[in-house]
Amino acid sequence: MLPTRSARDKHPHALLHSSTMSSLASLHAEIVSCRRCPRLVAYREAVARNKRRQFQHWTYWGKPISGFGDPHARLYVLGLAPAAHGGNRTGRIFTGDRSGDWLYEALHRFGFANQASSTHVDDGLKLTDCYIAAAVRCAPPDNKPSPGEFTACRPYILSELLYLSRVQVVVALGKIAFDQYLRAWRERGHTVPSPAPKFGHGKAYALPGGITLIGSYHPSQQNTFTGKLTRPMFHRIFAAVRRHLGVIPFSG
Repeated sequence: MLPTRSARDKHPHALLHSSTMSSLASLHAEIVSCRRCPRLVAYREAVARNKRRQFQHWTYWGKPISGFGDPHARLYVLGLAPAAHGGNRTGRIFTGDRSGDWLYEALHRFGFANQASSTHVDDGLKLTDCYIAAAVRCAPPDNKPSPGEFTACRPYILSELLYLSRVQVVVALGKIAFDQYLRAWRERGHTVPSPAPKFGHGKAYALPGGITLIGSYHPSQQNTFTGKLTRPMFHRIFAAVRRHLGVIPFSG
């Protein structure tokens, strides 16, 4: 049943919220049932059967991972792919791995998450004004998706960006996510500036249509353990996002 007139007047985003939630729910169902890429299907399911010793008590998710967050988000964070024993285990992106520890700590610090940790899907984590997704939705062998697997997953990015109509800032975690977002942007019919944006940590580009694309090193263990990415470096990315977006608006 549609909201009453008074409810619509009081909460002007109510109908938009309902429509977006319905669209994202349908997309979630499509993503988690996907079996397009035989290599990824075989790998994610093999990992779910052959668990790490420390996670023997877990029932692994072992399926594709949909995006997660606020349907009214103005910030869209795009990573590479779920971790084999992180998202592929827990069923939520950047959940249960060290990369997620870094990401959610930063999001919490700058007001985009209600807590600084992400361990399992029922841990109470909620995002505000932020939506997180990955360029490839299944855990890939050696964390290296093939070109064809990126192509197979790109329609999911396109759908999310269609439904998340309020997005103003995109943070791409790593060069691959940065390049995949630009491919999706082009496939949506938008113009990519010339010369094309080049990935760099902290580099920001204004795209036609009011989107700001920001590159960040991925908070992978390789980057964080070696000091290529430090906490202050990562915090500066989201501090810039917060300055750009300002305060969190009332969403109804």
